[in-house]
Amino acid sequence: MCGIAGIIAGNARNYQEALKKMTDSLAHRGPDAAHAEYYENAALGHRRLSIIDLSENGKQPMFSGTRNECIVLNGEIYGYQSIKADYSDYPYQGSSDTEVILAMYQRKQEKLIHDLPGMFAFAIWNDEKQELFCARDRFGEKPFFYAIGSNNEFIFASEIKSILASGLIRPKVNQEALSHYLQYGYVSTYHSIYENIHTLPPAHQLIWKHGNFSVSRYYSLPQKDRVVSLSDAKEEFTYLLKKAVQKQIVADVEVGSFLSGGLDSSSIVALVAEFLPNQTTISFGYDHKDSELKYAKEIADKYKTNHIEINEQKKDLSASLLQVTPFLDEPFADRSFIPHYEICKAAGENLTVVLSGDAGDELFGGYNFYQIENQLRNHFSYKNIIAQFGMKLYQKMRETSFITQKNIQHKNILDFHQNFVRNTFSKEERSRLGISENYQQPYSFTPDPDSLNDIMRIDLEKFVPGNMMVKSDRMAMANSLEVRTPFLDVDFAEFCIQLPEQLKLDNSHDKIILRESMQSYWTETIRNRNKQGFGMSVESWFEEENLMNLSNDLLKDKNQKIFNYIDFSSAQKFLNKDHKHWNLLQLSLWAHNNQTVL
Repeated sequence: MCGIAGIIAGNARNYQEALKKMTDSLAHRGPDAAHAEYYENAALGHRRLSIIDLSENGKQPMFSGTRNECIVLNGEIYGYQSIKADYSDYPYQGSSDTEVILAMYQRKQEKLIHDLPGMFAFAIWNDEKQELFCARDRFGEKPFFYAIGSNNEFIFASEIKSILASGLIRPKVNQEALSHYLQYGYVSTYHSIYENIHTLPPAHQLIWKHGNFSVSRYYSLPQKDRVVSLSDAKEEFTYLLKKAVQKQIVADVEVGSFLSGGLDSSSIVALVAEFLPNQTTISFGYDHKDSELKYAKEIADKYKTNHIEINEQKKDLSASLLQVTPFLDEPFADRSFIPHYEICKAAGENLTVVLSGDAGDELFGGYNFYQIENQLRNHFSYKNIIAQFGMKLYQKMRETSFITQKNIQHKNILDFHQNFVRNTFSKEERSRLGISENYQQPYSFTPDPDSLNDIMRIDLEKFVPGNMMVKSDRMAMANSLEVRTPFLDVDFAEFCIQLPEQLKLDNSHDKIILRESMQSYWTETIRNRNKQGFGMSVESWFEEENLMNLSNDLLKDKNQKIFNYIDFSSAQKFLNKDHKHWNLLQLSLWAHNNQTVL
């Protein structure tokens, strides 16, 4: 895992100082080494976190055997050893996965991307063609940002702060990205918070040549559901997940696992135990009756892991926010990023690589609201105009159920999902704040508004890369830690995406395929567990005096930078110690941390 940066421009050596500032700003992503290479028209930089091929042969930027091509890679190519065997004619100098991409490029050029598994963001400079080829992995596990400088330089990096460090960009706030943040609590994976700094979306490639560049999608989620029995699905599920775990534990350093005590992380730990005895597991817990530590301990004991418990320390939450939010570069309202930072910090003191159970909810149907959406769809009033008209009249006299109310308010379950479940500030509320833009992210498919599987596909294309993977990458890399996500192995994920809905959930059961396939690996207590989130509520956090003092400093002073973007008077009406208040506080912290232009 690493940080990458580059500047494509004439007389590239003139940018040595700018490139060094870029890579220095990424030191947390790669504390083990810093290196740069130069062609006449390309400057490539790299910060290294040593995981595979710890020798000098694994350093980057890495030249091909002909030195015509040079690559910088952030990420890991899982199963690269078998790929390497298919390209045995390449003159390998070391044993790294990075060199395998160069071998593939020499034979297939940009078409290599269709055969490349793993999590990655990379750039390859081809000096003969004077062309830069960049790509980002299918699920957005690794970030890639780019911009055009004032002298038409093409600038790219793993993080926004690196592009800003170049001094070649004067950032300007993106109003569409700001609107998306207020609505969903994170910036769309098709935007950055700045309109003149761009993100390469997941599953996309970029080709720069002679001052022009094009961006195109190279991968789309499978759109059709399979017809498969539960017994057959269980067998394939277990086989593919074991294979994914086996590929992702390959490293020249120790690999550990996050263990929450939930179904997903318990499954990963159980399968790792088949390949790595005495693995290290790390758990984070709050000191209250709903703490998950006791569940994690059960699995740790069952598999005899070297178990590390991180107990919540009573810290000044405002101080934590001021420490952690600069690593995010953009406004980000998922409140679990603080405990996630703490568990990554603890893991980073003992390990360099950990496996995570992220994305299981989106693949197996684990969120409670998926079940609610299933109930909505099965209710007699769903898309029934006559029934809804009658219920509107009825509810004027008597209170109706939540399901009935939402069927009246929303035209289908997709509308409910987008404008209730995944929504913070409504369009009207954003307008009151002075934000008129209303951005909706494109998808690689046309969703069926009545399909739960398509809603899960949307979450995989939108929420997972825009929120979950941002939190995972930034909090881990802030602590020089690599996090791997076996559930996002492309073969396993594609299999799960295509499973029929009834193998994922019904009105009373979630994660059916996971429970049926993995229950023998769990303890009895784990089998009977329901989903549980991270720790304390936002409302309880706002009871802390120091957090309220920080909020008052940032949100009750009309001279604060946040009010360059939203209306001060309207914002005051949303400071009710709830999720909207938290969303505005994170926006204000971002504005406070960053110099921006309207």
